[in-house]
This record gives sequence, C-alpha cells and structure tokens, in this order.
Amino acid sequence: MKLGLMTLGDLLEDPVTGTVMTPEERYRMLIDAAILCDDVGFHSINLGEHHGLGYEISAPPVVLAAMAERTTNLRLSTAVTLLANLDTFRLAEDYATVDVISGGRVEIVAGRGNFFASTYELFGQHVDESRERFDEALELLCQLWTGEGTVWKGNFRPPINGEPVMPAPLQQGVAPIWIGGGSSADTAIIAGRLGLKLMLPSAFGPPAKFRDAVDVYLEHFAKAGHAHQPEVGASWHVNIGRNSQDARDRWEKRYEGYHAWTQQLLKQVNPDVPDYLLKPFSYEWLCTSGPAVVGSPAEVAERIQTLGEVLGADLHLCYMDMGGIPAAEFLEMVELMGSDVVPALAGA
Repeated sequence: MKLGLMTLGDLLEDPVTGTVMTPEERYRMLIDAAILCDDVGFHSINLGEHHGLGYEISAPPVVLAAMAERTTNLRLSTAVTLLANLDTFRLAEDYATVDVISGGRVEIVAGRGNFFASTYELFGQHVDESRERFDEALELLCQLWTGEGTVWKGNFRPPINGEPVMPAPLQQGVAPIWIGGGSSADTAIIAGRLGLKLMLPSAFGPPAKFRDAVDVYLEHFAKAGHAHQPEVGASWHVNIGRNSQDARDRWEKRYEGYHAWTQQLLKQVNPDVPDYLLKPFSYEWLCTSGPAVVGSPAEVAERIQTLGEVLGADLHLCYMDMGGIPAAEFLEMVELMGSDVVPALAGA
C-alpha cells in the first residue's frame, strides 16, 4: 500500500489557538510539506481544486510546478481536477508542462465536480450538462496526452484541427489519469472502460458505501481487456500522534470545526445535499466507522490497512491539514507518518 498527502486548502481559524494563517503562509506550508514528503517516502502529494469557495487552492498546476523544483521522487497530483469546467486543451498543456518540469511525475485525478453546482454557474455552465461535459473532456484528454496532433470535434469546445499539446508530456503509454468518484456507477464504468485508475472521494459518509463502485470499476476494466492492472485509491481524514489519546484529544476540536464549516458550505453550493453527508458530528462514529483515522502510528497503520482491504485500495490519500492546524504541528505529523506508517504499509 502507498500513502499520498492530500490537501484541499481550507483556510480556517484554528479553534485551539484562535489564529488564522495568511494565504502566503498556507501555500508555504504546503510546499514545505511536499519537500518533507519527498524526504520521508510518501508516494504523492495531491492538491484539491475549488473556485469561488472557502478552499484556497484554485490553480493546482502552478503549485505543483513549484513543488516539482523542490522534490525528486514524489508524484505530483491533484485530489481533483475540474475536468468538466475547464478547457481540456489548456488543461492538457498545463499538466504536460508540469510533467516536463518534474521529469515525468505528474498525475491527474479528474472529476466532474457536479456536486458543486455553484462552480458551474461561476463558469457560465449548467450542472445538468456535467455528465456530457465530463465524458467528452475525458476522452479528449486521453487523446491529447499522446502528444500527437489531434483532430477532434465535440459539443462543448471549438474543434481541434491537428494541433498538438506543447510541450508533449514525458509520460507516454497509459495516461497518468485517475477518475475521481464513487457515488455514480457511470464514473466507475468509464474509468474501467478507458483503463484509467479510480480514486474514491473524501466524504463524511461510511467508507463501505463506495465498495459497489469499486466492483463495477473492476468488472468493466476486466471486460475491456487492458494489458495493465487496475488501481484503486481512497481518501481519509487523518491525525497522528506519538500516542493515541494525545492525537484524539488535540484533533477533536479542529475536526468538529472543519465538519461544521463543510456542512454550511455544502448547503451553499448544492440545493439537494444527500442525507448521508449531513449527519450531525459524532467524533466516535467518524473515527471508528467513518472516514477518520486517528491515533498512534500503529493504530493509524492498522486502520488504513483495514480500510484498504474493505475497498481494495492500493493508494491512500491522507488529509491532515484541515481545520486550521499550525504548520509546525502539521509537518510533525507528516514526518511521523513517513517514519512509522509508510514503511509499515509498504508490504501490505
């Protein structure tokens, strides 16, 4: 099993210290974390993408390019790239550039972001078109990633008349693309059909809810007869300490604050939020039956391994900087994950 460090870039007041980072401090913390991840053996760093909301990261390829120059082995990825909202040709150029700068280490987790209806409005689009927009953009992105001239015509952008993506990405063969999703069978089907990887979402619901999507993905991947192996990733909310009680005690207030903030955000961006995402905060349930992983290194490693077995997940993204956590405390957790959890899971 492999570990990635995920961040969505929330910029909240720390309920423990009462302080709020500046955007400059927040971005510097993320770049420092990428350097540390590279040193301690994380597989990847994965950045979220949001627009016009309370999350701070809106331009992942810019940040990944900065991280590329300070790292050597770390995979540079998104937690989601809003493929249905952005121009696919320009998106391919951006990430191909990061691929070249990094020596072939970029990955893309492509999502349609249909839950965030307000983002579609911001870009002058209609969320009812999200499936058609996403499917068309995904097929085009896979063609463009070859680096060859593409002749293409679709419904949501002007035709392409043989122009190649420049620079051509270094990674050829199977495109380094994950499909982000798990609530929709359609998402799992297209990932399997195209031979891409499946990344399950970070959500406050029960992890087992996404097992059906994994099974659909594996079925359609096998049916398509791809020569390479399927891969599944999952996302968790993580807090680690030297001992279990300290980790649980220091995290609860921040996790509750982050949960309350997201509950308000969900209602702002979508008029029809699923019930399973609007459950009242229950620290015990989230840490034992939900997406939260908290405790000592041995406890964190054991729970991630158990969750991985439930979902058949190979890569686990750990979201550890939520809720206003100070940089020093966050970086200590990254180092502890690298020294104790990464090697414990390497052979799992």
